[in-house]
Amino acid sequence: MSFCLSFPVTGNPKEVLEMIERPLLEPSGHEVRVRMRYAPVNPADLNFIEGNYGRPSNPPSIPGHEGCGEVEAVGPLVSSLIKGDVVMPLLGGGCWSQHLIAAEHHFAKLPYSIDPVQASMLRINPVTAWHILNKHVELEPGDWVAQNAANSGVGRALIQIAKKQGLRTINFVRRTELIPEMLELGADAVFLDNDQGVAEAQTLLAQAPVKLAANAVGGDSAIHLMELLSQEGLMVTYGAMSRRSLKVPNKHLIFKNLRLHGLWITKWFEKASSAELYEVLEPLAKMITHHELVTAVDAIIPMKDHRQAMARAQEGGRQGKVILDLA
Repeated sequence: MSFCLSFPVTGNPKEVLEMIERPLLEPSGHEVRVRMRYAPVNPADLNFIEGNYGRPSNPPSIPGHEGCGEVEAVGPLVSSLIKGDVVMPLLGGGCWSQHLIAAEHHFAKLPYSIDPVQASMLRINPVTAWHILNKHVELEPGDWVAQNAANSGVGRALIQIAKKQGLRTINFVRRTELIPEMLELGADAVFLDNDQGVAEAQTLLAQAPVKLAANAVGGDSAIHLMELLSQEGLMVTYGAMSRRSLKVPNKHLIFKNLRLHGLWITKWFEKASSAELYEVLEPLAKMITHHELVTAVDAIIPMKDHRQAMARAQEGGRQGKVILDLA
C-alpha cells in the first residue's frame, strides 16, 4: 500500500487536506513507478487546494506541483530510466504522494549526487528564473537585469543564476532587513521597493541600459521596474503578489515602447520538447550539485503532520520553503 495527501473539496489546506491509503500498482509498458522522497509546499499548491489556481482542482485531487524521488520499478518497455535513478516529475501535479506511476517521459533524470531536498524544488522557481533570463531578451555578460520580490523563491534563484551567467542584478525588496541577505546571496544592488529606491537605482545605473525586468508583484512595484527599463525594454510578469492589476503609464508605452510578456512556467512545461527540457534542467541540476544554486528551507515536516506543514506554509516570516518528507 501507499499513502498520499488528497482533498475531497476545495478550501483551507489546513482543514480539507487528508492522508489516504492507495494500492501500490505495478508499472506496465513505458511506465515507471517512482518512490517520492520530498516535495515542497508552494503558494501554487495552496491556491490549488483552495480552488484559486490557474487550472481547476476537480476534487478529489492530489496536490503537489513538484518533488523528487527514485525510480522503484520499471515497465518492460522502458528504455530511458532504470531502478535507482533519481528523478524529478514533470507532471505538474500529484507529487504529494509516496508513489507516482507515469510514462517514462514524464520524469527527468537527475544526477545521483544531487541533494534530494534541493532537487525537489527545481521544477518551478529555478526554471522560471532561468527562462526569464534566457528566453526573452538577448543579454551579454555585464548587462543589468531588474526585479521585484527579490527575496521570493524565483527572485533568489534569479540572483544566483544571473551571477553564474555574468549578469548583474538590481533587486527591490519591501524590508530593509532583507538587504544584507540578498547581497550575501550574490545580488549586485538591493533597494527598497519605493520611489526613493528607484531614484537610488537610477543613480547607480547612470544611464546604463536595463533590457529586462522580472515582475512578481504588479501594481506600483511593476511601475518601479518600468521606470528603470530602457527603450524597448521587456518586463516579464510571472506573479501578482500584490493582487493589484498591472498598470502601465502611457509615457512608458509611447516614449519607451516597452514590451510586456507573461510567463506561467506550467504552460511552458506542457509544450517543451525533450531538448528544451535538457537545455534548462542540465545546467540548473549542475548548479545545485555544486551548491551554486541553493533554495532556503524553513522546515522539513513528515507527511503525516500535514496540518502543521500547511499552517507553517501559510505563515509570514518563514526562512524558506516548507518541505514535506514523504517517507
